[in-house]
Amino acid sequence: MKEKPTPASNKRHIAAPGAGAKPQVYVLRDWKEYAGESLLIIFSVLLALVLTEFINKLHDKNETRELLNNVRAELIANKQAEREQYAYHLQVIRSIDSALASPALQKKIVSDDEFHSPVIAPHGVLYRYLNDIAWQIAKEHNISSRIDFKTTSLLTHIYEEQARVMKVEDEIARVFLSREAGKPENAHATLILIKNNYKGWAVDRARTAGTI
Repeated sequence: MKEKPTPASNKRHIAAPGAGAKPQVYVLRDWKEYAGESLLIIFSVLLALVLTEFINKLHDKNETRELLNNVRAELIANKQAEREQYAYHLQVIRSIDSALASPALQKKIVSDDEFHSPVIAPHGVLYRYLNDIAWQIAKEHNISSRIDFKTTSLLTHIYEEQARVMKVEDEIARVFLSREAGKPENAHATLILIKNNYKGWAVDRARTAGTI
Protein backbone atom coordinates (compact mmCIF):
# COMPACT_ATOMS: atom_id res chain seq x y z
CA MET A 1 0.00 0.00 0.00
CA LYS A 2 1.37 3.41 -0.94
CA GLU A 3 1.63 6.05 1.76
CA LYS A 4 -0.45 9.19 1.27
CA PRO A 5 1.66 12.31 0.76
CA THR A 6 1.54 14.67 3.73
CA PRO A 7 0.48 18.29 3.08
CA ALA A 8 3.23 20.84 2.74
CA SER A 9 4.00 22.48 6.04
CA ASN A 10 4.93 26.09 6.66
CA LYS A 11 7.61 24.90 9.02
CA ARG A 12 11.05 24.19 7.66
CA HIS A 13 13.54 22.05 9.59
CA ILE A 14 17.10 23.08 9.14
CA ALA A 15 19.81 20.97 10.69
CA ALA A 16 22.32 22.87 12.67
CA PRO A 17 25.97 22.19 11.82
CA GLY A 18 27.72 19.56 13.89
CA ALA A 19 27.03 15.94 14.60
CA GLY A 20 23.97 15.15 16.66
CA ALA A 21 22.74 18.76 16.67
CA LYS A 22 18.97 19.25 17.00
CA PRO A 23 17.26 20.79 14.02
CA GLN A 24 16.02 24.42 14.36
CA VAL A 25 12.47 25.28 13.33
CA TYR A 26 11.66 28.47 11.39
CA VAL A 27 8.04 29.52 10.84
CA LEU A 28 7.43 30.85 7.37
CA ARG A 29 4.60 33.44 7.22
CA ASP A 30 2.90 34.67 4.10
CA TRP A 31 1.87 38.27 3.28
CA LYS A 32 -1.72 37.76 4.42
CA GLU A 33 -0.65 37.29 8.03
CA TYR A 34 1.46 40.46 7.97
CA ALA A 35 -1.38 42.41 6.34
CA GLY A 36 -3.82 41.18 8.96
CA GLU A 37 -1.59 42.25 11.83
CA SER A 38 -0.97 45.64 10.22
CA LEU A 39 -4.70 46.25 9.79
CA LEU A 40 -5.29 45.26 13.41
CA ILE A 41 -2.67 47.74 14.60
CA ILE A 42 -4.12 50.52 12.45
CA PHE A 43 -7.64 49.78 13.67
CA SER A 44 -6.48 49.83 17.31
CA VAL A 45 -4.78 53.20 16.84
CA LEU A 46 -7.83 54.70 15.10
CA LEU A 47 -10.14 53.35 17.78
CA ALA A 48 -7.95 54.86 20.50
CA LEU A 49 -7.98 58.25 18.72
CA VAL A 50 -11.76 58.20 18.29
CA LEU A 51 -12.31 57.28 21.93
CA THR A 52 -9.89 59.97 23.09
CA GLU A 53 -11.66 62.59 20.96
CA PHE A 54 -15.05 61.49 22.27
CA ILE A 55 -13.88 61.61 25.90
CA ASN A 56 -12.33 65.06 25.39
CA LYS A 57 -15.53 66.42 23.82
CA LEU A 58 -17.62 64.94 26.60
CA HIS A 59 -15.31 66.48 29.20
CA ASP A 60 -15.44 69.88 27.46
CA LYS A 61 -19.24 69.69 27.28
CA ASN A 62 -19.57 68.86 30.97
CA GLU A 63 -17.04 71.54 31.92
CA THR A 64 -18.86 74.15 29.82
CA ARG A 65 -22.16 73.25 31.45
CA GLU A 66 -20.61 73.59 34.90
CA LEU A 67 -18.99 76.94 34.08
CA LEU A 68 -22.27 78.37 32.75
CA ASN A 69 -24.23 77.05 35.72
CA ASN A 70 -21.79 78.81 38.05
CA VAL A 71 -22.10 82.07 36.09
CA ARG A 72 -25.90 81.80 36.12
CA ALA A 73 -25.96 81.23 39.90
CA GLU A 74 -23.62 84.19 40.38
CA LEU A 75 -25.80 86.49 38.28
CA ILE A 76 -28.94 85.46 40.16
CA ALA A 77 -27.25 86.28 43.47
CA ASN A 78 -25.93 89.57 42.05
CA LYS A 79 -29.38 90.56 40.81
CA GLN A 80 -30.83 90.15 44.29
CA ALA A 81 -27.88 92.03 45.81
CA GLU A 82 -28.31 94.87 43.31
CA ARG A 83 -32.02 95.19 44.11
CA GLU A 84 -31.17 95.59 47.79
CA GLN A 85 -28.36 97.98 46.98
CA TYR A 86 -30.56 100.05 44.68
CA ALA A 87 -33.12 100.53 47.46
CA TYR A 88 -30.33 101.48 49.86
CA HIS A 89 -28.85 104.04 47.44
CA LEU A 90 -32.26 105.65 47.02
CA GLN A 91 -32.44 105.93 50.80
CA VAL A 92 -28.99 107.55 50.86
CA ILE A 93 -30.05 110.07 48.21
CA ARG A 94 -33.14 110.95 50.27
CA SER A 95 -30.88 111.49 53.31
CA ILE A 96 -28.67 113.76 51.24
CA ASP A 97 -31.69 115.76 50.08
CA SER A 98 -32.75 116.17 53.72
CA ALA A 99 -29.25 117.36 54.62
CA LEU A 100 -29.19 119.81 51.72
CA ALA A 101 -32.35 121.39 53.11
CA SER A 102 -31.06 121.49 56.71
CA PRO A 103 -28.04 123.63 57.65
CA ALA A 104 -28.20 122.09 61.15
CA LEU A 105 -27.82 118.60 59.68
CA GLN A 106 -24.96 119.81 57.50
CA LYS A 107 -23.12 120.95 60.62
CA LYS A 108 -23.59 117.48 62.06
CA ILE A 109 -22.25 115.85 58.90
CA VAL A 110 -19.21 118.13 58.66
CA SER A 111 -17.57 118.81 62.01
CA ASP A 112 -14.13 118.65 63.58
CA ASP A 113 -12.57 118.88 60.12
CA GLU A 114 -14.18 115.58 59.11
CA PHE A 115 -16.97 114.48 56.82
CA HIS A 116 -19.11 112.02 58.77
CA SER A 117 -20.50 109.84 55.99
CA PRO A 118 -22.45 107.43 58.28
CA VAL A 119 -24.98 110.22 58.87
CA ILE A 120 -26.18 109.86 55.27
CA ALA A 121 -24.91 106.33 54.49
CA PRO A 122 -25.14 104.28 57.70
CA HIS A 123 -24.15 101.00 56.00
CA GLY A 124 -21.28 102.37 53.98
CA VAL A 125 -21.10 103.58 50.42
CA LEU A 126 -21.99 100.14 49.10
CA TYR A 127 -24.64 98.05 50.79
CA ARG A 128 -23.91 94.92 48.78
CA TYR A 129 -21.04 93.68 46.62
CA LEU A 130 -21.54 92.22 43.15
CA ASN A 131 -19.27 89.24 42.52
CA ASP A 132 -17.58 88.21 39.28
CA ILE A 133 -15.54 85.20 40.45
CA ALA A 134 -17.47 82.65 38.34
CA TRP A 135 -17.18 84.88 35.27
CA GLN A 136 -13.42 85.33 35.73
CA ILE A 137 -12.95 81.56 36.05
CA ALA A 138 -15.08 81.00 32.94
CA LYS A 139 -12.93 83.44 30.97
CA GLU A 140 -9.78 81.67 32.16
CA HIS A 141 -11.25 78.48 30.62
CA ASN A 142 -11.84 80.33 27.32
CA ILE A 143 -15.62 80.24 27.65
CA SER A 144 -16.05 82.56 24.64
CA SER A 145 -14.87 79.77 22.31
CA ARG A 146 -17.53 77.40 23.66
CA ILE A 147 -20.65 79.56 23.46
CA ASP A 148 -22.17 81.74 20.76
CA PHE A 149 -21.18 85.35 20.18
CA LYS A 150 -24.52 86.78 21.32
CA THR A 151 -24.31 85.07 24.73
CA THR A 152 -20.68 86.13 25.17
CA SER A 153 -21.55 89.76 24.36
CA LEU A 154 -24.50 89.78 26.75
CA LEU A 155 -22.51 88.33 29.66
CA THR A 156 -19.62 90.71 29.02
CA HIS A 157 -22.00 93.69 29.01
CA ILE A 158 -23.71 92.63 32.26
CA TYR A 159 -20.46 92.19 34.14
CA GLU A 160 -19.03 95.46 32.80
CA GLU A 161 -22.14 97.31 34.02
CA GLN A 162 -21.81 95.65 37.42
CA ALA A 163 -18.19 96.78 37.62
CA ARG A 164 -19.24 100.36 36.88
CA VAL A 165 -21.87 100.25 39.64
CA MET A 166 -19.21 99.06 42.08
CA LYS A 167 -16.98 101.96 41.02
CA VAL A 168 -19.26 104.33 42.95
CA GLU A 169 -17.39 103.41 46.13
CA ASP A 170 -14.07 104.74 44.84
CA GLU A 171 -15.63 107.85 43.33
CA ILE A 172 -17.53 108.85 46.46
CA ALA A 173 -14.64 108.00 48.78
CA ARG A 174 -12.48 110.35 46.73
CA VAL A 175 -14.95 113.15 47.47
CA PHE A 176 -15.50 112.87 51.21
CA LEU A 177 -11.92 111.87 52.01
CA SER A 178 -10.58 115.03 50.41
CA ARG A 179 -9.38 117.90 52.59
CA GLU A 180 -12.03 120.22 51.18
CA ALA A 181 -14.85 117.92 52.35
CA GLY A 182 -13.88 118.56 55.99
CA LYS A 183 -14.60 122.27 55.76
CA PRO A 184 -18.09 123.30 56.99
CA GLU A 185 -18.46 125.94 54.27
CA ASN A 186 -18.09 123.19 51.65
CA ALA A 187 -20.73 120.88 53.14
CA HIS A 188 -23.44 121.78 50.65
CA ALA A 189 -21.17 121.38 47.61
CA THR A 190 -19.75 118.10 48.92
CA LEU A 191 -23.22 116.66 49.41
CA ILE A 192 -24.15 117.64 45.85
CA LEU A 193 -21.05 115.88 44.51
CA ILE A 194 -21.83 112.73 46.49
CA LYS A 195 -25.44 112.72 45.33
CA ASN A 196 -24.40 113.12 41.68
CA ASN A 197 -21.96 110.24 41.99
CA TYR A 198 -24.62 107.98 43.47
CA LYS A 199 -27.02 108.85 40.69
CA GLY A 200 -24.53 108.67 37.84
CA TRP A 201 -22.58 105.56 38.83
CA ALA A 202 -25.19 103.48 40.64
CA VAL A 203 -28.85 104.48 40.61
CA ASP A 204 -29.30 105.64 37.01
CA ARG A 205 -26.99 102.91 35.68
CA ALA A 206 -28.94 100.21 37.51
CA ARG A 207 -32.14 101.47 35.90
CA THR A 208 -30.84 101.67 32.34
CA ALA A 209 -28.78 98.47 32.50
CA GLY A 210 -31.71 96.43 33.74
CA THR A 211 -29.74 94.92 36.64
CA ILE A 212 -32.56 95.55 39.13
